[in-house]
Amino acid sequence: MLLLLAAIQFTTNLDFLIILPLGPQYMRVMHITPAQFNLIVAAYAIAAGISGIAAGFFLDLFDRKTALLWLFLGFAVGTLLCALAPTYQLLVAARAIAGTFGGVTSAVILAIVGDVIPEHRRGAAMGLVMSAFSVASIFGVPLGLVLASYFSWHVPFYVIAGISVPILLAVFRFVPELRGHLDHPRDQHPVARMLTVLMEPNHQMAFLFMAVLTCAGFTIFPTLATYMVYNVGLTEKQLPFIYLAGGICTLFSMNWVGRWADRAGKLRVFTLMSLSTSIPILALTNLPRVPLLAALAVSTLLMICMSGRFVPAMAMMTATVESRFRGGFMSVNSSVQQFSCGLAAWISGNIIGQGPDHEITRYPVAGVVSLACVLACIWLARFLRPAPGELSSPPALVESV
Repeated sequence: MLLLLAAIQFTTNLDFLIILPLGPQYMRVMHITPAQFNLIVAAYAIAAGISGIAAGFFLDLFDRKTALLWLFLGFAVGTLLCALAPTYQLLVAARAIAGTFGGVTSAVILAIVGDVIPEHRRGAAMGLVMSAFSVASIFGVPLGLVLASYFSWHVPFYVIAGISVPILLAVFRFVPELRGHLDHPRDQHPVARMLTVLMEPNHQMAFLFMAVLTCAGFTIFPTLATYMVYNVGLTEKQLPFIYLAGGICTLFSMNWVGRWADRAGKLRVFTLMSLSTSIPILALTNLPRVPLLAALAVSTLLMICMSGRFVPAMAMMTATVESRFRGGFMSVNSSVQQFSCGLAAWISGNIIGQGPDHEITRYPVAGVVSLACVLACIWLARFLRPAPGELSSPPALVESV
């Protein structure tokens, strides 16, 4: 089941990631500015944030498998619409449709992991599921860039929509019904349940933590590919190496960090991984024209450190909520994460500029903002508290029908 969840996570991550390195091509083909490109990124995130809030009212009222199937189907349709979009405006609209379903899909996946895997093994499970990000970087993004370079930017979205079909069928066939969270009384009105989720102080701290955690990365990542081309001197055909190298390394590092967090403590590991991020953030956002190997070294180190923070962070997040509220909580958390992505991309788009030769300006300022968010996360993480019973509870009941 974890492998199937990782496959879904791979598809949604690939759909989100493939946009970022295509920035130079979009700007050239569609004649748009960096700020307009960041709007393509933000449209997915903002739509996912709105849908996550709406889904939080009723997500815990359904079997997890049923919710996952319908949401993933909607995501596949939205991705197909991205492939069919003929203009910039329609592409932004299609990205919003894909985000409406894709963001909540990720929330359901994390809720399933939180329900089924006990807390003392959740770091390793999160590492496995979230390593889909690395696999998407290793195989998906370079392949998508090659397809986009030799054909058009439409082709990668056709491929993502196509591979979603067999994954959807496999989930329908092999994933059991997941009803453990429904064993609790359901006489509470959906609005009252949502208010319970939103008004819990520990949940509020977790949401704030996730917002700042996300902003740290998305202040700089949407512009990374464009900066590498126009400022560092890489060609568009060399960009796949950035994601290939980062993906291979994080595939191993995220699983290792997950096991390390289970042994040494999630807060300690999160703090150390966050502190290690400061050097590559400042190095990358001030990187001059350098050989390809130097650019690969800096960008790969940044991806290792940034992704390494998320594994213990998500394990701590899922422990702050009881199982019966976890679906709604993770849906709201997904909204917070997606809104933060959109906000960070919008802020970054307004910070950076473009010189007469298309070079990116004021990127170091975005790096300072990112570093400030990283340091703030270290402080906020110390206020996260596990929900009653989360540190010693057995796996939730899984019923197979």
